[in-house]
Amino acid sequence: MKNFNGKYTGSNLSHIAFPLGGLGAGMICLQGNGMPGIFSIRNEPDVHFEPNVFSAVFIRQGAKSAARVLEGQIPYHKIFGGGGDSLEGAGNGLHGKNYGLPRFEENDFLARFPFATWNLSDQSIPLDVSLVGWSPFVPPDPDDSSLPVAALEYTFTNSGSSCVEAVYYFNSFNFMGTDRKKKLPVDKNTMRVFKRKDGFILNQQPLEDRPYMEGSFYASVFDENAYINADLYDGGHYDKLTMLWNDISNGRYTESEHSGNLSPGASISVPFTLNPGESKTIPVKLAWYVPNTTLRTGYESDGGSCGCSGGDCTKPTHKPWYAARYDDVENVMQYFSKNYQLLREKTALFSVTFFDSTLPDEVLEAVSANLSILKSPTILRQADGRLWCWEGCCDSSGCCSGSCTHVWNYAQALCHLFPSLERSLRETEFNECQNEEGHQTFRASLPIRESGHTFYAAADGQLGGIMKLYREWRISGDGKWIESYWDKMKTSLDYCIRTWDPKRQGVLSEPHHNTYDIEFWGPDGMCSSFYLGALKAAVIIGNELGHDVAQYRELFEKGRDYIEGELFNGEYFYQKVEWKTLEAKIDLSAESGISRQIIEREGPRYQYGTGCLSDGIAGAWLAKVCGLGDILDPDKIKSHLNSVYKYNLRHCLTNHANPQRPGFAIGNEGGLLVCTWPHGSRPTLPFIYCDEVFTGLEYQVASHLIMMGEVEKGLDIVRTCRGRYDGTKRNPFNEYECGHWYARALASYSLIEGFGGVRYDAVDKTLYINASKNDFKSFLCTATGYATAGMREGKPFYEVRQGRMDVENIICR
Repeated sequence: MKNFNGKYTGSNLSHIAFPLGGLGAGMICLQGNGMPGIFSIRNEPDVHFEPNVFSAVFIRQGAKSAARVLEGQIPYHKIFGGGGDSLEGAGNGLHGKNYGLPRFEENDFLARFPFATWNLSDQSIPLDVSLVGWSPFVPPDPDDSSLPVAALEYTFTNSGSSCVEAVYYFNSFNFMGTDRKKKLPVDKNTMRVFKRKDGFILNQQPLEDRPYMEGSFYASVFDENAYINADLYDGGHYDKLTMLWNDISNGRYTESEHSGNLSPGASISVPFTLNPGESKTIPVKLAWYVPNTTLRTGYESDGGSCGCSGGDCTKPTHKPWYAARYDDVENVMQYFSKNYQLLREKTALFSVTFFDSTLPDEVLEAVSANLSILKSPTILRQADGRLWCWEGCCDSSGCCSGSCTHVWNYAQALCHLFPSLERSLRETEFNECQNEEGHQTFRASLPIRESGHTFYAAADGQLGGIMKLYREWRISGDGKWIESYWDKMKTSLDYCIRTWDPKRQGVLSEPHHNTYDIEFWGPDGMCSSFYLGALKAAVIIGNELGHDVAQYRELFEKGRDYIEGELFNGEYFYQKVEWKTLEAKIDLSAESGISRQIIEREGPRYQYGTGCLSDGIAGAWLAKVCGLGDILDPDKIKSHLNSVYKYNLRHCLTNHANPQRPGFAIGNEGGLLVCTWPHGSRPTLPFIYCDEVFTGLEYQVASHLIMMGEVEKGLDIVRTCRGRYDGTKRNPFNEYECGHWYARALASYSLIEGFGGVRYDAVDKTLYINASKNDFKSFLCTATGYATAGMREGKPFYEVRQGRMDVENIICR
């Protein structure tokens, strides 16, 4: 088994795909063998898009010569059944793929987000070869972290005793003319390849019937000795790749340009000579620019649906942030090239600081691997700079729209790394998504605009948003900002009270929609803990602003007493299913015979009742990571978490029945089940997803256990989770749930605070550190910079590495 946070080799390389790109700017991935793939640069995911783009090297040493694609061996799963379209499919022998070209015999892989390194080795190549892939990531600056760019740095070292002559090649056929959305052909005369002095641009001209097809991809090098060939051979069958490899395998290169810019692709060649002991690094800069999309989702304010992702909508559609900031792909490349070294240094400083930590390797791996979500198509950033996000990604489209509040509740990375972007999510929730009554649409429309309110509000999402308003205030220290949201926050909270707690008991009783895509009937520990957290946040904020919050304080105290006294069975918190005593009623006449019998016997479908729910006090976890402290008796919290560990964690699922979505954890794999019924009374039809495994819940429970002192139990859950993502079956950089790169997995970031309790409050200018830990150090990011902080020789310390931190007090807890 691979060591956590270590190198990947052999079969652990098979499913790796490491994302490169900017926040909301699209991505490409470098796979476990170093091969570019998953080109998702058209503002949507394209998991199976692997165009013919590759680097190669030709070497000559005396009378011997050889050529290799600069990649390791093709993983077996790609040879048959690995996805693809039409003639590219496995049944046709992978027509058009470059898999049949010679590659390096072996490679390894090491991730240090946002950098990744591949070492390539081959007995026939007398050079040490490595590849470093990276893209700018410079918290807390959102703009330089949102560039549609990536870099591939190939380093060649002559460790032998003889001189080596070599030629590096970067090659690509023009994939920008591939209509992956409608699967329609594109006129070759609308596809262009432009030669530039430092590289080439692959371009698709605007199409009248498909404006979304307009786009460009720019490959560039710094080397003045580079040769640019933008006039590749254009023939039928396999002629194009055959002729290109003929040149590479013979070390040929030329400077050329097609008179009409109609080449099928282009190639960059960099000849060089290495004497013994010498090295050469060739950075390849990549940039893309796709200004138009068909993306428009949501419900209009008049109640009408507008989900026109097919390209026929005449209303405004999503425009990426970079397209409003930069005029074209050359403008993007100009900025990237001019600032390349500075961006690299800033990105490297973040990476070094993040990994300069004594946190366990499984924790560092879990947190850093999931930061890849921020570079995936799950994230969109619209022209005005605001974020809008999917829950995750289907293979060729986003999955579950609208920065869904009850899923993004769990994500704890953005708020610390890019606080201004996280605040933009709150601004959308409390403005465009909230009406005068306080009802929030939990899925924002794209482009962001006022939307209809025709569906339930999500209890956990809306109440979680109030806690997150508090969190954003403490992270930013901006008193005017939180004051500007008081009235809307109060309206939201009052709506929640009227709708779900009309009897003012301090718990949610009326049917309340939640992250399991159903409604819970009757009070439950999960959603009522979100209620408690929101009430406590309102009390603290209101006191700070001088408002009367007596009613919220009273409800908080009543709710806490009710949950601890009525919803705790001595081991864990649970749900009291109610339906006959509520204002809401079930229309039994609309139910079929069997369904009616179940309801009459057990109550509404899709409840958890006396089950041990991993999310059973998720609101208490969110309150903790938002800086609100414990909202329930710490001993009862600890008991609940220990029960979840005892009953829900399985190290082998061979005998577990999951009729829902088994792909997240299956067979001899382990995982933390969403819910179990250790004492019986499992409903005939429990809530959907109950038998599944969500990585976001695993991290929520693990971090909360660690915060409560149960370190080894928390680590056991983390190790079990990451063991499923070791590269042999799944991509270590793509934890999925309802889609690839699923947002809930960003709960992993809370593991950092879980271990050291390191948190900075910008309102009080106070640094909090857990003094009960032995000496340690970990990463800390604030709105104004980041640092290493911890305990050293029994004393608290912090060292600012970037920006500034105004610390007036250090409190050791």
